[in-house]
Amino acid sequence: MVVKRFSSFSGHSRLVIMCGFAAVAMVFGSCWMGVAHAQLAAALPEGPEKALVEAYCTASCHPARSILRSGGYNTPEAWKAVMASMIVLPEEEADAIASYLSQHFPERQERNPVLIDGPIEVIFEEWIVPTLGQRSRDPVEAPDGSIWWTGMWASLVGRLDPITGEMKEYPLPPEARPHSIIADEDGFIWYTGNSNGTIGRLDPETGDITEYPTQAGDPHTMTWHPNGKLYFTSQRSAMLGRLDPATGELDEIDTEPRPYGIVAAPDEAIWVAYNGTNMLGRLDAESMEVRYYPLPDERTRVRRLGVSSGGMIWYVNSSMGRIGRLDPATGEVEEWDSPSGPRSHPYSLAIINDKVWYNESGMRPDALVRFDPVTESFQSWEIPSGVGIIRHVWVTRAGELLIHQSSSNRVGRVTIKDLAN
Repeated sequence: MVVKRFSSFSGHSRLVIMCGFAAVAMVFGSCWMGVAHAQLAAALPEGPEKALVEAYCTASCHPARSILRSGGYNTPEAWKAVMASMIVLPEEEADAIASYLSQHFPERQERNPVLIDGPIEVIFEEWIVPTLGQRSRDPVEAPDGSIWWTGMWASLVGRLDPITGEMKEYPLPPEARPHSIIADEDGFIWYTGNSNGTIGRLDPETGDITEYPTQAGDPHTMTWHPNGKLYFTSQRSAMLGRLDPATGELDEIDTEPRPYGIVAAPDEAIWVAYNGTNMLGRLDAESMEVRYYPLPDERTRVRRLGVSSGGMIWYVNSSMGRIGRLDPATGEVEEWDSPSGPRSHPYSLAIINDKVWYNESGMRPDALVRFDPVTESFQSWEIPSGVGIIRHVWVTRAGELLIHQSSSNRVGRVTIKDLAN
């Protein structure tokens, strides 16, 4: 792997000195993280298997709260199947842990989604990625039809041939911890180095990487614009950025707190979701000026958004369990309650044939939901692996939906049987 770095910054920018989460953990991990893990571990039920859970699960993989807040399973077999998608364990120890978890963490039915029947049939396909524990996420389609994803915790990106099921993983700089990914028309793979503050480009043919350091330090999500430039959000540093791949020129501006999702609209405006305040933003692709659109309730926090015909902006009101629609021409906002209610935490969102597809990430299993704006009707399905959570989705050229389950290291594809609907 050859890594090259650009260092071109211009206009609309400020200097930000900050550390990514990984760097902060390295500095403060021995005290703060140690105390946090100790406190959470104390909440686990006592038993001879507790030490095994701490050694294999909570010491290095995830905090104990991931178990304490899980949807739970009633049988050791079900727990063992989930564990097998996260880590390879000796059979005897896997059996002991699975027995302990099924005893103390049975299914919590209060977290089951409210499923709505309907006329649409979908087919779920899922693939477990080669490197377990990587937290696979944000799958996208490349021009050749391959599916790519990021393995954030393992600092890699991966390629899936959906026809053969063959997978290949590409290592990135260890400190990159890529958040999102996108392909360009030439087949190069771009990623956001969320922990080393870079936008990266991978050449799949050679494995070579070109890095473009950002000032913000934590690039999050990207979108291409018809002008050939890449636009991105930086959540913690509250900045928006633009990269010109042809020159390496990079511009960044201040914006409202915690910009999250980003998408280019047909009118060539860039729309931004804010997860730190109750508004959406319209970024002018040339001037980099932002016009803000307040959303009615101050409690509203938005993660993802999409654009339907007529320029309507759809979004997930994650904090209140709703989906919403903004008419930019009038500023009018309308919202609908998600089927599973205010704690359903809608997360990802995509528009397919003017129907809204999103997930209820607060439920177990994670539910996929379809909303028809014409009839104002919902339909929903359990996601097969279902331990959560879908953070981003992608619509393929064939109108399929690419999903993932980061907790269980899966990428997936949803085929909609009747695309006219």
